[in-house]
Amino acid sequence: SSPHLVQVRERIRINGQPISKELFSKYFWLVYNRLEETKDPVHASMPAYFRFLTIMAFHVFLQEKVDLAVVEVGIGGAYDCTNIIRAPVVCGVSSLGIDHTSILGDTMEKIAWQKGGIFKPGVPAFTVAQPERPLEVLRDRAQEQECLLYLCPELDAFEGGRRVLELGLAGTHQRSNAALAWRLARPWLPRRGGRGLGELKEVPPGTELAGRPVPLAPAFRPTDAMIQG
Repeated sequence: SSPHLVQVRERIRINGQPISKELFSKYFWLVYNRLEETKDPVHASMPAYFRFLTIMAFHVFLQEKVDLAVVEVGIGGAYDCTNIIRAPVVCGVSSLGIDHTSILGDTMEKIAWQKGGIFKPGVPAFTVAQPERPLEVLRDRAQEQECLLYLCPELDAFEGGRRVLELGLAGTHQRSNAALAWRLARPWLPRRGGRGLGELKEVPPGTELAGRPVPLAPAFRPTDAMIQG
């Protein structure tokens, strides 16, 4: 994930915690020296800062044998250096905004095209409520990749009239992010056998998406174990 707030180690986390200084130093020099030894003598430049950290993060995850890696793009998606995973479990696009226009384009539609570049054939993808035209661009990008794109329901649908979920971050926009996170986690849970999670029951959408180009994904009732983390 990026950017970091205090220390660069925040970008590479295992079980929610930044890797230790010792691990960071170990893998930094291991990757740096390996790249130094194998780089093209004619084009003798090392990977740029974010690219190097991306390579290092993948190496850390492989060496530490993580069960699942959550990878966030740096800028955009289509041409981002994180976009080398051929068969992810799931892909997600959060709320779009006007940012990094010199790289991604100066309209929401151009930015949506870049973001949709992470979609992969046969891999489910989810997004949150977007303006109509950018959402149509995401839909078209998904169709190009033969990827099923769904609109994530609001967090209210996951709460199901029960107590309001307490989020770790403040801000109303975080409810949209949390709903997306729930849906992104759902395809992975059956692969883990749902151990200790209890039964996950999907909830049919209560309203139709009139005029929306993307189908609404079902919500599900998070179990107490999931809510408590």
